[in-house]
Amino acid sequence: MSAETGMTDGSGHAERMDAMYRYQRHIYDLTRKYYLLGRDRMITELDLPQDGTLLEVGCGTGRNLLAARRHYPTARLHGLDISAEMLASARHTFRRESDQPVLRVADASRFAPEDFGIAGFDRVMISYALSMIPDWQAAIDRALAALSPSGSLHIVDFGQQERLPSFAHAGLQAWLARFHVTPRGDLRDVLEGQAMRTGTRLTFEPLWRGYAWHAVLGRGGMRPCEKITASDGLHVTPF
Repeated sequence: MSAETGMTDGSGHAERMDAMYRYQRHIYDLTRKYYLLGRDRMITELDLPQDGTLLEVGCGTGRNLLAARRHYPTARLHGLDISAEMLASARHTFRRESDQPVLRVADASRFAPEDFGIAGFDRVMISYALSMIPDWQAAIDRALAALSPSGSLHIVDFGQQERLPSFAHAGLQAWLARFHVTPRGDLRDVLEGQAMRTGTRLTFEPLWRGYAWHAVLGRGGMRPCEKITASDGLHVTPF
């Protein structure tokens, strides 16, 4: 596969992200690995079919796509990011790989699978990006619209630290705000609404006492089940 570049809608968000990541991108993976928790778990649970298609929305440095390549060597990888600076790092990440992902500069709230030359993706993943996308609900809409009929959307992002001490919650929220990161407190409600409207099944799981939230929304590859409540809050919404 080849790397490609598209166009954004020209909003100021792209410029802000390029300015923030122009230098940060060189140390991004090293500094983020200690607190962007749950990414590798999400990837191992994608259950991509043989030769399946995977899109990462907000792919950043390409770190997650490369991890997906290790788990699913036959997968056809795609990524989009609003920051051209980050995509430069993503191409560097894959510099030793013979099979390159298709990468496009694009707005997460304004893309379509046809931009990548396909009808729909088997899997779409969004890792710690919704908390930085201004129109994050539109990004979820577009991600769901980009799925194949049997596809699924996989999300991991900051939760509300609902079972952590109050001082930890307040400290983390204040620190994240310095980097334009806003954990989406109503993410679960939005996804439950999407599940009802689209006839899909939602699995929503708080991780590490609510430090992070992991959600899967889709039809294919998901076993029918009833509502489940686990010790840390696993919840499944059936059809």
